[in-house]
Amino acid sequence: MTPRRRSPESIAAEIRHLLRNDGSAEHADGVQWFFKDEIKSHGWYTAGLRSVAVRFRRRIRKEFGLDFLLRVADKLFAGRVLEEKVFAVFLLEKMTEEFDDAEFRLFESWLPRISSWADHDGLVHYLIAPMVASKPDRTARVFRWAKSPDRWHRRAACVALIQGTRRKMFFFEIRRLSDLLLSDEDDMVQKGLGWLLRETAKADAKRTVPYLMSIRKQAPRLVLRTACETLPPGVRNKILAKPV
Repeated sequence: MTPRRRSPESIAAEIRHLLRNDGSAEHADGVQWFFKDEIKSHGWYTAGLRSVAVRFRRRIRKEFGLDFLLRVADKLFAGRVLEEKVFAVFLLEKMTEEFDDAEFRLFESWLPRISSWADHDGLVHYLIAPMVASKPDRTARVFRWAKSPDRWHRRAACVALIQGTRRKMFFFEIRRLSDLLLSDEDDMVQKGLGWLLRETAKADAKRTVPYLMSIRKQAPRLVLRTACETLPPGVRNKILAKPV
């Protein structure tokens, strides 16, 4: 009998079965309480999930190749369960140097599938952000996301620049993006912008601190507090002091 040819769908189904059966019901309850009604969880801890994903990555790539692996990840990120989406990211993380514009468009197409900050930050920080840093003209997409009515696209605009700012890239783009989003009232966007500015301050305090001083009157307190977290206490207090 000829062996049945495996498909990305069948591999994704195998992974879903494993995730459903081998998670922790107690941990799943805790995760779902934390996220309220936003997500469904099978109760996996991150270290264990990553370990299983790495084993599947090696097996799938060896047997079927990189394109097949991407298709499996695409199937998994289409689900509603947190671990399926995070697993998809773990299948591909640290491989972004092998990807190009087609893969970038694929990952961008996943943004409308986001259901929480957890799957959002996995996708954007570990897959999209390294690709923006490696090809700076991709920042054009970032500014499109910043104007989206969708909160996750706007948060993605911030998180997508973090890998670059850690390499002391994109300071002027970050200022421009920050100016666009300072009036954003969504807390997920504010936290993303604060995270970006915090990483920028760590990488280049000399230029970032004066910028934070210049926006402290109009910036949301959440953004400023997050941006100042790693600055020296004296500098932080000066930025956070109520303007006279």
